[in-house]
Amino acid sequence: MFYRVQSVEPKDNFMLSVLFTDGVKTEYDVKPLFLKWDVFNNLKTIKGLFQQVKVDAGGFGVSWNDEIDLASEELRINGKEELSAPE
Repeated sequence: MFYRVQSVEPKDNFMLSVLFTDGVKTEYDVKPLFLKWDVFNNLKTIKGLFQQVKVDAGGFGVSWNDEIDLASEELRINGKEELSAPE
C-alpha cells in the first residue's frame, strides 16, 4: 500500500509530525537515523537544515535536500500514531 504525505512539520528534538492524506497523523523520531546513515548527521550539524523539511512531489515522502529524504512508508510504519484529542 502506498501512503501519501499531506504535510510535515519539524518539531523539537529531531521529531517530525506527519499528516497523511487519509487523515492519520504520526510522530517520527529522526534521531536513530544518525547512527544508521552518516548523511542524516547533516540535520544536526548544518544549522537550520532540519527545519527545511518538505513534502516531496506526489506526497510519497519528505526531503531536506537532494541527499536526505524519507519514504512515506518509513514515516507511517515506523512513526508513532498520534491520537486525536477528544472534542
